Parts: sequence; C-alpha cells; structure tokens
Amino acid sequence: MITIKPLEEIEIMAEGGRILAGIMDELQKMVKPGITPKELDRTAEELIFKSGAKPAFKGYDGFPTVLCVSVNQVIVHGLPSDLKLKQGDICSLDLGLKWKGYFADMAITVPVGEVSPEAQRLIRVTKKALKRGIKKVRPGNTIGDIGNTIQRYVESQGFSVVRDLCGHGIGRELHEDPQIPNYGQRHKGEKIKEGMVLCLEPMVTVGDWQIKKSKDGYGFETRDGSLSAHFEHTIAVTKDGSRVLTSLK
Repeated sequence: MITIKPLEEIEIMAEGGRILAGIMDELQKMVKPGITPKELDRTAEELIFKSGAKPAFKGYDGFPTVLCVSVNQVIVHGLPSDLKLKQGDICSLDLGLKWKGYFADMAITVPVGEVSPEAQRLIRVTKKALKRGIKKVRPGNTIGDIGNTIQRYVESQGFSVVRDLCGHGIGRELHEDPQIPNYGQRHKGEKIKEGMVLCLEPMVTVGDWQIKKSKDGYGFETRDGSLSAHFEHTIAVTKDGSRVLTSLK
C-alpha cells in the first residue's frame, strides 16, 4: 500500500535527509587510493550516531554493516572489505538512516583518483539519469514515466539500466510501495500523487544489464563484469513537482 505523508512528516524526513547528505559529503571526500571500504563504514557509523540518528542498513535482512560499498562491477549492496581502493576504481556508496521514526536513503558513485574516460562518462550519465527521472516526479505523472525517461536517456548514451533491482517508496519503513523500475512505458503504472515520498536510484552498466550475486553473499554485480554506477535520492512529491530531501540545500 502506498502511503501519503502529510507535510509535517515530510519536514521530519527532510531533516533526516539533510543529515544524511552531510554525512555522505564527508564520506565522498575520504574516497581516494589506499582507503579501505571498512574505514568508510566505520566513519559512516560514527557520524550517524554523532548526529543522533540511527543506521538504516545494519541488521536489515542480516546485513552486517552501516554502509554499502560497491566497487567497479558491483552494482549495489557491496559488503565493506579490507581491500584498499586503488587508482582507477569507481566506488558506489549507499547509506540510509532513521531520524525521528522516518527513513532517508541515498547513494553516490565516486571516482577513486584518476579514472578512465569511460568510467567518468558512466558516472556522469548515471547522475544525469537521476536528475532526469526526478523531473518526472510530479502529480499526474506515472511511475512508468520515471522509468521510461531514465531508460531512454541511459540507452541513448550506449549504456544499460539494471532491470532486476529498482527504487522504492520510503517513510516509516525503509522500503515501501511503490517499486520504481529504471525502465518502463510512459503513462503506465501507479499515478504519482502529492505526499508520496520516493527513492529514485538509477543503476547503470557499461555492458549488459543482467546481474548475479556477489561472493560476499550480499552484493549484486554485473554478470559480464562490466563497470556499474549508482545514484539515489529521497524525493517528496509536492503540488508543484519534486522536492529532493537528501540534499545539503
């Protein structure tokens, strides 16, 4: 069931979203050759508790850490390891927190030092796909309008959108209805209504869109081993359009 949030609940989620965006900003500054994903995870946990919030992912379906760190071909849900990040890697950070009973969720993909032109373009296209999807978040549009916009843009750039993973509603639960695929048909699916809060999260690959489970038992990675990028924001639907809640502004 899709829940409609009143303005006072959305304002609480915006508070949590700003806290989350601030923490993510600190984490991305730490991403450089030589750091380990476990170090990033420890810092994320310290910053969340320092803020007065609670981590969203730790213990969720048995996930043992606060932060998901997905490197290169790993798309999402990568388990932080002791392996040092190296020059040329790309690193996706996915973090959620709970603030005053409500969840916020976001993800970014960060280059590790100098990366290849292809990796730079993948990150740029995935980030732009999220922006284009957000523009479709307005009353009267449909979930299919969001997915279609993301898919058409990504495929026009020669990349693929992951089909087996999707965005979601969010609120008192980390994952709520509706599911939000990154592909679809215009005017299809649930109607978007004022008061919905949605997580849009394009997951884009250089190669094929098919996925497999990672050896760590938690992550999902590209079946063909190609690079993948991931961006996510928590977005409230207003009468005038979209309001990004996981923003420092």
